[in-house]
Order: sequence, then structure tokens, then C-alpha cells
Amino acid sequence: MRIAVLGATGKVGRLVTEQALERGHDVVALVRAPEAYEPPTGGAVEVRRADVTSPEAFPSLGDVDVVISALGISKGDGPGVLVAGARVLAAAGARVLWLGALGSGTSTGAGGGLYQAIMKMFVGKELEEKAAADALALEGGATVFHAPDLWVGPVSANRRSPRLAEYPAPVLPPHASRATVAAAMLDEAETPTAGAEILVPVAK
Repeated sequence: MRIAVLGATGKVGRLVTEQALERGHDVVALVRAPEAYEPPTGGAVEVRRADVTSPEAFPSLGDVDVVISALGISKGDGPGVLVAGARVLAAAGARVLWLGALGSGTSTGAGGGLYQAIMKMFVGKELEEKAAADALALEGGATVFHAPDLWVGPVSANRRSPRLAEYPAPVLPPHASRATVAAAMLDEAETPTAGAEILVPVAK
């Protein structure tokens, strides 16, 4: 499978790239500055310059099977990066898996009251942009992953990704390792189970 990774320099995007290579896939890294990108060892990565804020120069994705977006808001980014990314991918005509956040938009409150309070405290105004970007991604046909609080840790062998409507409200604030979320998105890329809807990666 040929997988393009948007946000390949980020913490989740890099793990998606590494794990995709380990699974034997061809990987295309979509990055703002190819000259500064250091691909992971263990396989060849094609690198393409891709800036979502310059959609007129965004590369064609007609030769990939799926795009996994781990696009985030980096330090120094102004507002609108996530919305711009969702618009660009919606127009790209490719199958898209989009990484969002539990507690934004449609999943507000799904992680429990304490979790939502933490999200408001630490994510704040970004929640509104995340919700807007998710809506655009869903409208474009993407499968959206609403990840809980992300930690450092190994891939969970017992991971699953229930639909938001089937996600049981946790007692304690939920979390998952970044590696598990990356693996869950790759699982969905390899074996599609959902269309334009929200999945919640769960590690047990």
C-alpha cells in the first residue's frame, strides 16, 4: 500500500511513518520543508513539499492509496492551519484518515467531565478550530480519529477503535500512547471499517 503522511515531522506523524515502513508500505512524507526533514531509518521515504496554507502548490496525491493526516498546530502557527489542511485534503480526491481530538466538536463531553475540563484548560481556543477542521474533513469523506490525551508508550496489542456512538464514557480521563494511535490509524488504512464518521482509538 502507498501511504502519504501529512504532518510527518510531528510526534504522531513520525510514528505513523515508522510503523508504516515496518509494515512494508511505501510512504510519502508530506512536509513543509523537505530540506530539513530527517526520515526514519528502516526504509525509503519519498518526500514531497506540502504546505497546507499554500493549496495552489500542494502536490498531487493521485498515486497514493490513502492519506493519513497527523497535522497539528505547531509553535508559531497562526490560526487556521487545521482548517486549511482539511480543505486541501477534501479537494485532493484521496481517501483520508484525519487525526482529531476527543473532547472537540461532536465528541465534546465524551471523555467525561474532568477530561473536558482539562481539555478546555490546556487546549482552549484550539478546540474550536479542531471542531471546524473535523467538520470539513467529515464533509469531504474522511474517517476522523478523536484521540484522547496522548502519552509516550508502546503500541497496545489490545487496541480498538469504536465508533463515537459506541464509545463508553470513561470514569477517569482517558489516554493512549501516540504509538497506539498511530497503529490504530494504520489498522484502519489497511482494513477499512468506517466511512465519514468519528472513531475513538482505545488502548486496553
